[in-house]
Amino acid sequence: MKNSIIDLIGNTPLVKAAGLVKNPNVELYLKLEGQNPGGSVKDRAAYNMIKSGLDRGDITTDMKLIEATSGNTGIALAMIAGIFKLNIELVMPENSTIERVQTMRAYGAKVILTDADGGIEGARDYAEERMKQGDYFMLNQFANDDNWQAHYKTTGPEIWNDTHGKITHFVSSMGTTGTIMGTSTFLKEQSKDVQIVGVQPKDEARIPGIRKWPEAYLPKIFNRDKVDRILEVSEEEAKVMTVRLAKEEGIFAGMSSGGATAAAVKLCEQLEEGLVVSIVCDRGDRYLSSDLFD
Repeated sequence: MKNSIIDLIGNTPLVKAAGLVKNPNVELYLKLEGQNPGGSVKDRAAYNMIKSGLDRGDITTDMKLIEATSGNTGIALAMIAGIFKLNIELVMPENSTIERVQTMRAYGAKVILTDADGGIEGARDYAEERMKQGDYFMLNQFANDDNWQAHYKTTGPEIWNDTHGKITHFVSSMGTTGTIMGTSTFLKEQSKDVQIVGVQPKDEARIPGIRKWPEAYLPKIFNRDKVDRILEVSEEEAKVMTVRLAKEEGIFAGMSSGGATAAAVKLCEQLEEGLVVSIVCDRGDRYLSSDLFD
């Protein structure tokens, strides 16, 4: 029995991929972050950013919060802000799926849609401009240490414990980079031999949740030294693997999860032996109005 929906954040399942890997000497495990109450890995960071901000006094209940998001962080922030009775405005490109917008509004957030051509960078610019005007407090997931520390405190220890310390490689898509930074920091403290593999889109590929940031927008929490290797995936590879996850593994996830899994499968086929863990960062239901599953 739980006292709050917040108590359901984390401790997500780690499931062995049944048939994606042909290499008999390598095991691939998928961490199902869609099992979080808000439906994604971002519940962890959203809770830690808001709770830590409240505990320090950086955030008060009479403030207006604002944050730019591509989707999952916004949904998580809307859910957590509602629980703590906080006023939050979320900014995202107008080509975001309707499921994301409606879910944020269902949790009580105000949603502002910016020009699609500007992408998430345009949404970030809008949010920063409003903050500079003095009307809002911005959590700034891209520069907020509470983002990556959420994964240092929870995701990393869960993976280490669930694999009994046998993990050899950790694979994660890179967006804000909070997941990979925090998990890397913890796992490397346990064993310097654990290899951290980041996943980025190939040039011109558009994969929601995975970014190759222009230098001016590179997340300030990102430390390249904490990533041993970066693999790139195409839009087609991400889509194909997302569909395979649903049809072959029974794992209904989004496109960034497909991208990370595609990279993880490639990695598994290159290794002589190992235990690979890859993040499945969300659920597929927030992509149904897109052409992902057509």
